[in-house]
Amino acid sequence: MSGRPEPFEDEPRRRVVPGLLLSAGVAATLLVAVLALPRGDNPLPAIARRAMTVALPEWRTTEPVSEVVYGTRGFDTFGETFLLLAAVVGVGLITRAREPRRGFIGEQEAGRREQHRTDPAEGGSADQRQAQQAEAGEEGRGQGAPSPDDEPVGEPGVERAEAMTVVVRAAVRTVAPLLAMAGLYLVAWGYSPGGGFPGGAVALGVVLLVYVSLGYRRVEPWLRPGVIEPVEMAGALAIGLIGVLGLVFSGSFSANFLPLGPVQTIRSGGVMQAFSVAELIEVSTGLVLAVFGLLGMGHDWEPEGQGRQGQGRRPPGSRRDSR
Repeated sequence: MSGRPEPFEDEPRRRVVPGLLLSAGVAATLLVAVLALPRGDNPLPAIARRAMTVALPEWRTTEPVSEVVYGTRGFDTFGETFLLLAAVVGVGLITRAREPRRGFIGEQEAGRREQHRTDPAEGGSADQRQAQQAEAGEEGRGQGAPSPDDEPVGEPGVERAEAMTVVVRAAVRTVAPLLAMAGLYLVAWGYSPGGGFPGGAVALGVVLLVYVSLGYRRVEPWLRPGVIEPVEMAGALAIGLIGVLGLVFSGSFSANFLPLGPVQTIRSGGVMQAFSVAELIEVSTGLVLAVFGLLGMGHDWEPEGQGRQGQGRRPPGSRRDSR
């Protein structure tokens, strides 16, 4: 008998041959794509030549990439942004917990009153109080959360501190504003490569840095769906409104209808800059909702009777009724 442990009865078998064939197919596809990339001496595609031709005279921007994204191919960008919105809505539907009912039925308040009548002095037995304190600590409602600076290095056991060390916290407090400013720069200056989509990705990175270093309770007031969802919808409505106004005032959807500012200024590009700012709002809030929706899942999707039901991990400090 070998020392290898027996696998669980319900453990799925690994299909090695199909996995190798699939990996080889993906590698071959990537290799063909890399070999087919245009070389430096190849002629420019028609869309690139048009962008370089019309960027400066028609949009007063020296950045042809921004002209393609928000000008010539602005309708494509409109569709891609709303694909992101659809993805965020799908993630929200999958990860959203059950809606709280206590505001309508009041069973939680009734249970609190009944518990107080049963044991008004102590509020329950010792085991109940210990379980309540443990639950409050897991959900971030406990007072005096442990700090990693107070715990010895290499201490065995479960790490209960929400935040990271003072060195990491100080570094993130220094870097986060600089990164946020870099993301805004990508959006504000239309003559440099950037735009609302990469700016929104930078904003998500800043939020994640703050989350992992300072703890969930420090960012929770700003990450509630009730706070972010209206902002995301405002960004989506602004994008749609910009496109419709182009149709009304200039004859085609997403066409420029704003005055063009001087070259290499924030106002250069006309509607391109307004589109980029609206996309920043939509993309940043949408990505935050999707990422923290997945992190805050309160259930898993295992079949009935398999695994631990309802034991999906949530961000430390998240509440099931915070939605």
